[in-house]
Amino acid sequence: FRGVSQSLGHHVANDSLRDWVLHERDDDQSFQSTPYDVAITGDYNIGGDAWSSRILLEQIGLRVIAQWSGDGSIPEMQTTRHAKLNLLHCYRSMNYISRHLEEKYGIPWLEYNFFGPTKIAESLRKIAAFFDDAIKENAERVIAEYQSTMDAIIAKYRPRLEGKRVLLFVGGLRPRHVIGAYEDLGMEVIGAGYEFAHNDDYDRTFKELQDGALIYDDATSFELESFVERLKPDLIGSGIKEKYVFHKMGIPFRQMHSWDYSGPYHGYDGFAIFARDMDMTINNPCWQKLKAPWQRAQAEPLSAVA
Repeated sequence: FRGVSQSLGHHVANDSLRDWVLHERDDDQSFQSTPYDVAITGDYNIGGDAWSSRILLEQIGLRVIAQWSGDGSIPEMQTTRHAKLNLLHCYRSMNYISRHLEEKYGIPWLEYNFFGPTKIAESLRKIAAFFDDAIKENAERVIAEYQSTMDAIIAKYRPRLEGKRVLLFVGGLRPRHVIGAYEDLGMEVIGAGYEFAHNDDYDRTFKELQDGALIYDDATSFELESFVERLKPDLIGSGIKEKYVFHKMGIPFRQMHSWDYSGPYHGYDGFAIFARDMDMTINNPCWQKLKAPWQRAQAEPLSAVA
C-alpha cells in the first residue's frame, strides 16, 4: 500500500523491480531458451492458483520459465527476458512491468483468464495462437480431454445454483475474471466493483457484465450494505472486512481475496473446487436460521399483530 490504496504500491513495486532486479542478468548468456518459453506475471498463487495455471500451460506444450510472484524467485524474474510470451493474470498490479518488458526486451504480453471452463478454453486458444500448429493442436486436445469432466461438474452443481444472484466487490481482477465461472454454473452477476481500480479496469469489466448490472467504485461500507438491501443478492463475494457484516445480515458470503482459505480456483481442477464452494456456501442449512434485514422487516409487523 501507498497513498490511498494498493494501486500506487503496485506501481512502486513494479518500478523497483525494473530499476534494481530485472537487468542484473542481461549479460548472462548461459540460459538455454526454447521457442515455447513463457512467463506468468501477476499470479500470486492464492490457494495454489499459479500451480494450476502452470499445469495447463505445460499440458499444451509450453515451458513456464518464470512465475511472478507467487512461488517465484528473483532468478526467475531475471530470466523472464527469454520468454517468447508474457502471460498476464492480474492486469492492475503487473501491467506496468509487462509494458516495460515489451519495450526493453520485445516480449509481447497477453491477458488470460483461467476461471471456469468457458474462459479457460477461450484463453488457451488465444495463447496457442501465438505459437505453431503443434501447440494449437495440443490446446484443442487438452480442452477436449477435460470437457466430459466439466460437463459432469456443471450437471451436478448447476441445478442447485441456477439463477442465484451474485454481488462482487474485490480488488485486483476478480470482479471481472470470475464472472464467466459463475455463468458456467447458471449464476447471475448483478453487481461488480473494485476497491482500487482504474478506468481501464472498468473498460474491461463492462464487456463481461450483463446489461443492467450495477458497477461501483471504492464503495463505502454503508453504500455496499445499501446496494445489498436494494438488490437482494443470494451470494456476496468480497473481502475479510465485509465478511462478518453480511454473515450477521444472514447473507451467504465468500471471501474472494483468499478464496476463504480454499482453492485453487484456476484451471479445470480449480473449477471443481469453485463449484463445490459456491454450492456449500449458498445451500448451507445455517442460512435457514438467519434472516436478512428486509426479511425481518416483513416478519416483524405480523409478529406484533399476533
